[in-house]
Amino acid sequence: MATPTKGPVKGPAEERTENVVPVRPPATARSLLRGLASWASVAWFLVPALVLFLVFVLAPIAVAVRTGFFKWGGIGPMDDFVGFENYTKLFADQVFLGDMGRGLYLIVLSITVQLPFALFTAVLLNQKLRGRAVYRMLFFAPYILSGVVTAVLFTMIFLPGDGVADHLVGALGLEGLQGKWLAEPSTVMPTLFLVMTWKYFGFHMMLFLAGLQGIPREILDAASIDGAGAWQRFRYVTLPLLGPTIRISVFLSVIGAIQLFDLVWVMTAGGPNHSSETMALSMFQFGFKRYQVGYASAISVVLFMISLVFSLFYQRYVLRRDLSGAVTTGGGR
Repeated sequence: MATPTKGPVKGPAEERTENVVPVRPPATARSLLRGLASWASVAWFLVPALVLFLVFVLAPIAVAVRTGFFKWGGIGPMDDFVGFENYTKLFADQVFLGDMGRGLYLIVLSITVQLPFALFTAVLLNQKLRGRAVYRMLFFAPYILSGVVTAVLFTMIFLPGDGVADHLVGALGLEGLQGKWLAEPSTVMPTLFLVMTWKYFGFHMMLFLAGLQGIPREILDAASIDGAGAWQRFRYVTLPLLGPTIRISVFLSVIGAIQLFDLVWVMTAGGPNHSSETMALSMFQFGFKRYQVGYASAISVVLFMISLVFSLFYQRYVLRRDLSGAVTTGGGR
């Protein structure tokens, strides 16, 4: 009697097929394929950003550098090559040298007045105060306003005769300041700095608040147990730990002061007699009001180089220890 089979009988060809082990690509080939796939995904996200950076950053810089070597009014062919004449004329111009001096004036006041005031406010609002969230919102709100809106608002406040500022100093017995806020060379820059501080100190205050809230409470408690008073805790514990935030705030203040334009343009247009003009405003005046595009391009190149050199120097020598642990390489794994 035949024994029944438990399944279909397989032929010799099928048995040979089952015994074949699938061939895998070598390990180096698999690594290469994975690397190519990885680079393809990186390129998919990186190329659009690089194209935008090339079109809207690098290309305008190249055009400005090229235009700075020509005497050109913005219309017609650019064929009057003058070499470095625009740059030599620029550094011989007392108005432009004054623009650089006014930029330095704003930088010094921003670092010595605006930032300490913002830090003091941040330390105060970091305490347990009733309604501190409301105060934070009120102090930060001016930063949300555009520069043009802020400038129009303070132009009305400093309006000679009818402005709120004139009525206020008149009530305080300081009639000598009435009508001089934006009209006198001796008062226009302090007035503009006052407006800058009102608008931007809230931003720096929020930066300092974020830094203060990142300081572990245990460190301050340990300093208190060791007998450190409030000033000693601030001087030897809080301030050093707040160093990275302060350095970033200083950097933003300097760059902002160098490139200041909108507030000055709306409030004074550089007057009276160029006494409130900045480098950015001078560039706009020559490019769009006087149609000296080549000279304005030279100003833009100088402004760019000042910002670039300062940024590289600041990153290399000031932010170096803050950034040293932020960049890692594969060898550090």
